[in-house]
Amino acid sequence: MRRFTLAHSPDADDAFMFHGLAAGKVDTGGWEVSHILSDIQMLNEQAEVGTYEVTAISFHAYAYVHEKYRLLAAGGSFGEGYGPIVVAREPVPSLRGRRVAVPGLKTSAYLLLKIYEPDFELCVMPFDRILPAVADETVECGLLIHEGQLTYGESGLRRVVDLGEWWTRRTGLPVPLGGNAVRRDLGDDFARLAERIIRDSVSYSLSHREEALSHALSYARGLGRATADRFVGMYVNQRTLDCGPDGWEAIRLLLRRGHEVGAIPFDPPGVP
Repeated sequence: MRRFTLAHSPDADDAFMFHGLAAGKVDTGGWEVSHILSDIQMLNEQAEVGTYEVTAISFHAYAYVHEKYRLLAAGGSFGEGYGPIVVAREPVPSLRGRRVAVPGLKTSAYLLLKIYEPDFELCVMPFDRILPAVADETVECGLLIHEGQLTYGESGLRRVVDLGEWWTRRTGLPVPLGGNAVRRDLGDDFARLAERIIRDSVSYSLSHREEALSHALSYARGLGRATADRFVGMYVNQRTLDCGPDGWEAIRLLLRRGHEVGAIPFDPPGVP
């Protein structure tokens, strides 16, 4: 049997997205799919050496691996006027010069922050350590991704800025966070197969929401069902089936703005 690896994050939204495939509800065309679960920053790093045939990737990281991977229209995560959030214990009038913990230098959240405010003191740490680090004042501010966007108030923290809200207000576009990419050396036919498999898995999960959500709860890091459902709905929806023309334009603009502020030190690659 032919086999390929599909790498993605061990998070509720990705678990929901790929439930249809994991449950054997998707026609894989005779291919066996091996799921690899890893933090998005690790996946971004592995993409630089082409480790996995199909992988989740930050759109920021795509700028650095575009010669090895192509982006797929299916499987993307976009915010619709919401996205990564910067939080602090006390009111912060400006992030300029502040010490901010971020979840990785190739994440789209970090790139959005650099576009919003290029001048801050950087502290890189695993995404799940950021919220506690802000709560115990190890850092002044933290850039939250994943479910921390919904739960930061439980730690007594307050929002400084929702970068997704800011991005959409400024650009009128969805917030481009991450997607799925396939290795270019595998050819066009394989890319079409991978995209169809991902789209079919998302479609199944959306059509069998309660079933897929029950599976996703195993990866929800303590979220209650209602909160997990809200989080999944934020990032797995009709745009995950196909990012659409404005989704592609949002990715192009993210990379272009990143280059303009010096966060991407070369002309960004094209996207479809």
